[in-house]
Amino acid sequence: MDSSMFIGTWWALVPPLLAIVLAFITKEVYSSLFTGILVGAFLYTGFSPWDSFVSFYEILRESMNLNILIFDVLLGMIIVLMAKSGGSSAYGEWAGSKIKSKRSSLLATTGLGMLIFVDDYFNCLTVGSVMRPITDRHQVSRAKLAYIIDATAAPVCIIAPISSWAAAVNSYVPSDFEITGFQIFLRTIPYNLYAILTLVMVFYIIITGFDFGLMKKHEINAANGDLFTSGAEEFESVQEQSGSKKGQVKDLILPVLVLIGSAMGAMIYTGYLGGATDIITAFSGCDAETSLIFSTSITIAFMLLLYLPRRVITFKEFMESFIEGFKMMIPAIAILIFAWTLKGMGDALEIGTFVGNLVGSNATASVMIPTIMFVIAIFLAFSTGTSWGTFAILIPIVVSMYQGADQLEMMIISVAAVLAGAVCGDHISPISDTTVMSSAGAQSNHINHVSTQMQYAVIVAVICIFGYIVAGIVKIWWVALGVSTLMLLIVLTVMKKKGEYNESNKE
Repeated sequence: MDSSMFIGTWWALVPPLLAIVLAFITKEVYSSLFTGILVGAFLYTGFSPWDSFVSFYEILRESMNLNILIFDVLLGMIIVLMAKSGGSSAYGEWAGSKIKSKRSSLLATTGLGMLIFVDDYFNCLTVGSVMRPITDRHQVSRAKLAYIIDATAAPVCIIAPISSWAAAVNSYVPSDFEITGFQIFLRTIPYNLYAILTLVMVFYIIITGFDFGLMKKHEINAANGDLFTSGAEEFESVQEQSGSKKGQVKDLILPVLVLIGSAMGAMIYTGYLGGATDIITAFSGCDAETSLIFSTSITIAFMLLLYLPRRVITFKEFMESFIEGFKMMIPAIAILIFAWTLKGMGDALEIGTFVGNLVGSNATASVMIPTIMFVIAIFLAFSTGTSWGTFAILIPIVVSMYQGADQLEMMIISVAAVLAGAVCGDHISPISDTTVMSSAGAQSNHINHVSTQMQYAVIVAVICIFGYIVAGIVKIWWVALGVSTLMLLIVLTVMKKKGEYNESNKE
């Protein structure tokens, strides 16, 4: 069979959509991703068995990001070392005396998530390892913790000028355009409705204590002592680790500070090596992956000097933590490898060509373009599990659609809609790497996290659709953002009142 009939057509959407549907039906991620990859390989090769086998392993090999896998393993080692040293338990006891309620534990988690804005991978795993003992103490379900982590990762990075995400946007804008990619990024921030409204929603549900849908079930279970609802067996070995009695709060705080400081320093340094002339452009042009590996390596060396002289742990325990950290990260690494391979299969089937042709044939210069681009970006990021891949496909299309100074504001709104839609799609996709890492950071069952987060994210996404219609009409950021924020608060308040009314009737 001729494989060309499947490449660059709607067939390119079949593998990721099949994997996503199977994941929700079976509640099992690995086989679902594998099935999607296998179907993609058959489509790519015209159903030739041997060629499909060869393509499967070639695309798997080429799609793997070894830097991120190394970073995951090293960060896993850091998390285990913090537990072994007693730093995590000491910090939990100390924070327990300061953080006295469930609400304050969630606010502290949100604050830390917003503080670590440099990189979303770094954010997901670091926030989880630091805050998990505290949220456990206050009976926060792991699904709720994973949502807070995920909601303060990519949504924060995409509105932070000094982050690895700014570099992605900057790189997709032509160098001869009338304003730079970084200037465009800055001007998209107030129009990035999904990112801002997600943060508004996080604060609303924390302050009011409002939960709904599947998340409410998880929170009720957590209040009764079951933090996991399902999937607890995945993390038994981690939970059983007993820390050293000599551990102190500094055994957790100092490594985290070294991790953050060395990561930011390495990003600035690699940015200057790439030709940057100031800190802003250094961040936007940095080598984020190398910087993260450097920072984790430096942190592990620092922990060796911090723990061993004080005999907090033995050298043997220190070295064993590498294997234990590796084991802890295996579920996340396995899902990442399959998700990357599925994305690679989508690239081979030219899913970007199909979407590009679809946009080019249907989008016209009208007030609806931002809304159209937002929806398309959600669909593409959800199907592929990648925000940055969505940026790469859609931003050049949007930039080419608008020529002239009179269309600049509309172009910025449309680019913002792409960024917002890409983060939204990535946020709710079970094959997204940041979604996987949020599950790993919270040590939550992955399907539990995806199914609960999706219900929350859909509310924000629907509001954003109306918000981008307003933005396309008025072209004033504070009007679009104000109307959208007001709509979200009204919707959440009505849902909360309705839930309270239903509960009172049951009683």
